[in-house]
Amino acid sequence: MRTRRAATAGKLTVVLATLALVVAGCGGPSPQAWAASVCQALSPWRAEINKLTSSTQQQMTAQTTPAQAKENLVRLFAGAEEASETARRKVEEAGVPETDHGAEISAGFRASLSKVRDAYGRARDTIDGLDIAQAGPFYDGVRAAVDTLNKEYDASALDTSRLNSPELKEAFDEVPECR
Repeated sequence: MRTRRAATAGKLTVVLATLALVVAGCGGPSPQAWAASVCQALSPWRAEINKLTSSTQQQMTAQTTPAQAKENLVRLFAGAEEASETARRKVEEAGVPETDHGAEISAGFRASLSKVRDAYGRARDTIDGLDIAQAGPFYDGVRAAVDTLNKEYDASALDTSRLNSPELKEAFDEVPECR
């Protein structure tokens, strides 16, 4: 009985080891497939951010009460935070491109989107915490929150100088999803 269990366990170990080698041997997506997936993730995100930015600018100049402005801005920044997380998740789901420094490049894209997401979340939280009793101080707080958001957004930009991949550059230039 013991030998049969040992033999079965040994066979299972060989099968699992072989499966692990097969899975490990599977590379990530090609540069073209990865670039297409990333562009498909970023295109709707950019559109949503542009729409939200325009709405935020309109809200900043609209003649609304502080309570209305607060509600609208909190909703806008929550939408931008959600859109950024969706894009980050889709880039993560795209996997790691099969290219030199693919893991580092993929991580850089995800980190950049995480920073943007977090910046919008902080702006939302800051505005949500503002007192609406007096319009002047409220709008000063909104301006400060938007200024901080802009600085954090600029700082979140992906540093591509260290993530240079000729294969990915070519792929981003060629795939229709990125045009």
